[in-house]
Amino acid sequence: MSASLILRQPFDPAPALASLVAHAVPGVEVVDAGTVTRVVLLGDRPALVAATLGPDRVALRASAGSEADLSALAVAWFGLADDLDAVVGAFADDEVLGPLVRARPRLRILGHPDGFEAAVTTVLGQQVSLAAARTFGGRLAAAYGEPGPGGLTAYPTPERLAAVDPVELQSVVRITHSRARTLHALARACADGLDLRGPGTREHLVALPGIGPWTADYLALRVLGDRDAMPVGDLVLRRALGVGSAADVTRLAERWRPLRAYAAVHLWTSAAYAL
Repeated sequence: MSASLILRQPFDPAPALASLVAHAVPGVEVVDAGTVTRVVLLGDRPALVAATLGPDRVALRASAGSEADLSALAVAWFGLADDLDAVVGAFADDEVLGPLVRARPRLRILGHPDGFEAAVTTVLGQQVSLAAARTFGGRLAAAYGEPGPGGLTAYPTPERLAAVDPVELQSVVRITHSRARTLHALARACADGLDLRGPGTREHLVALPGIGPWTADYLALRVLGDRDAMPVGDLVLRRALGVGSAADVTRLAERWRPLRAYAAVHLWTSAAYAL
């Protein structure tokens, strides 16, 4: 590894690692003993990056890139720019979120180092289990990704997937034809210039076939870094809040603006992970 960096910030590693394990794409990302390792584009070069997460500490090592590259990556990937005191203060007296922020005051929102990968894996995860989504993602990466450093696979680019016929995607990944059409439309849009971290992303995404509010809102939370994004149709959120509809979640979450993304992540963490 040619570059390294240690950042010391309030940070709770347990929920971050649990989420990384749950979403890791086979062959693309490895999570082991508190360290996540994957290929990341730093500048214009693919680099092998290992991020070790500990209490109030994020340590990164990379095969290429500079300290500035690693700092920007860590801040975006692990949500290190957020003011956690403001989050705790906003929710401390809330009957639902108060106990959660007191239990995990250093919880942060995970971003993603590859916005296109996040979008594709989110589409693959529509209406299936996380295990199934990981399996689909591994098949797609193995078929269309490129060999990267460290024996890992660099995730396919939008241009690569846009060049694949949806019928082939359906057969190779073993997904429905409608899901393959959605992947192809997403890849084509990104290859044609859609910036998943840019303004107007949500509107562009929901205009694509097979992408609805849940997918767009989840990506706003994970990729855009919108701290008021909340996928109100999410089943886990509905269960955690004990309500039956997206409208119910919308109504309850109104008091959590402008930090509804933190509300969502605290609710997910309490409901989905045995920590």
